[in-house]
Amino acid sequence: MTKKFLKWFIIGSVSLLLLCMGFVVLFDPFYQYHKPLPGLKAVLTDKEYQCIGTLKTFDYDSLIVGSSVSENYNNHWFDDGFDCTSIKAIRSYGATADLCYLLDVAFAHQDIKYVFYNLDPSALSADPVPTYESTGCPMYLYDDNHFNDIEYLLNKDVLFEKIPYMVANSFIGDYDEGLSYNWAQWKNFNEDMILGLYIRRPSVAEMKPADYYQDTLDKNLALLTQQITAHPETEFKIFIPPYSMIWWDNMYRTGETESYLYNMEYAMEQLLAYDNVDFYFFLNDREIVTNLDNYMDLLHFSQDINEYIYHSLVSDSHRVTKENYKEIIEDTRSFSYEVVNELILPYEDRLIVDIYE
Repeated sequence: MTKKFLKWFIIGSVSLLLLCMGFVVLFDPFYQYHKPLPGLKAVLTDKEYQCIGTLKTFDYDSLIVGSSVSENYNNHWFDDGFDCTSIKAIRSYGATADLCYLLDVAFAHQDIKYVFYNLDPSALSADPVPTYESTGCPMYLYDDNHFNDIEYLLNKDVLFEKIPYMVANSFIGDYDEGLSYNWAQWKNFNEDMILGLYIRRPSVAEMKPADYYQDTLDKNLALLTQQITAHPETEFKIFIPPYSMIWWDNMYRTGETESYLYNMEYAMEQLLAYDNVDFYFFLNDREIVTNLDNYMDLLHFSQDINEYIYHSLVSDSHRVTKENYKEIIEDTRSFSYEVVNELILPYEDRLIVDIYE
C-alpha cells in the first residue's frame, strides 16, 4: 500500500509539474518561446523580464532604444511616421554597453530598418561594461539555454500573477500595445514635483577638465560605432533628449558642465562621420527645458515631450550636422551658464539644500 501510494504520488507530482511548465510555455508572459498567442495582446510592463524575450521572438523591423525616458513613447507613432514595425529595447540606466547588448540580440534575430536611439549624456561616461548580471537581472532569461529556465517555468508569480494579468489586459479594458513599459500615466509632471525632488548641493565643485572622461568616452563610442559600421543598411536616428534646466544647475554644481559638453561635442563629431547616422539634439531647446511643468524630476519629462521628440524626428527638425554641431554646443554652453547665473535665481528660495554634503 505504501509503495503504491508513493508511486502514484510521484506520478501525480511529476504530472503536476509538467502541467505547470506546459502552462507557462503555452502562455509565455515573458515571451521567451513565442510571440503572443492569437487573441492575446503583448502586455509589456516588466522590462527586465520581458524586453529580452521580445527581441528574440517578436516580428519587428525597427527599435526604440534607450533609458527610462524612452519608455513613454508610443510605438505606433514610429510605425505610422516611418512605415515600420517597432518594439522597445529599454534599459533603465541607458548605459551604452547595456543598450548595445540589446542591439546585438535584436540584430541576431531580425533585419533592422531603423534604430531610434536615445543617447543620454551620462551614457557617454558610464562604465562600458554590461550591468545586467551585476544588477541582479534574471540571466536565465537572457541566455539561449532553455535548460536553465526552471526558475521561469515553475514560478508561482508567473503562474498566478503574470499570466492572469496578461490575459485580463488582453480582454478587459483598452490596453494599448504601443505603450509598452509606459509609466507616465501614474506620474505628475509640474514645477512643484521637480523642485521638491531636487536636492541641491550648497557649494560648487571645481570644474572637471573637458576631457576628464576621455577614456570611457572612447570606449562607449567604440561600442556604438561598432553597431553602426556592422549594420550599414540600418538607419540610426540618434538623439540627445531635453533634460530640464535644473539638470544644468546640478551639472554646474557638481563640476560636470564642461566635461559633459565636451563629451557631447566629441560624440557628435565621431557619429556624424557615418552615412547611416542622423543626429538630433534637444538639450538646448529653451521652450521645453525652462518649462518645469514638463518634468517630474531633473531628467524625466512628460509623454507630451516624447511625442514632441517623435515629431521632430519625422520632420527632421533639431538636426545636427557636420556644419552646425560646434555652433549647437556653443549655444548650449551659453544656455547652461545662463541657467546658473539667471534662470535658476527665481527658484532658489524653493530649492532643498543638501545638508549632508
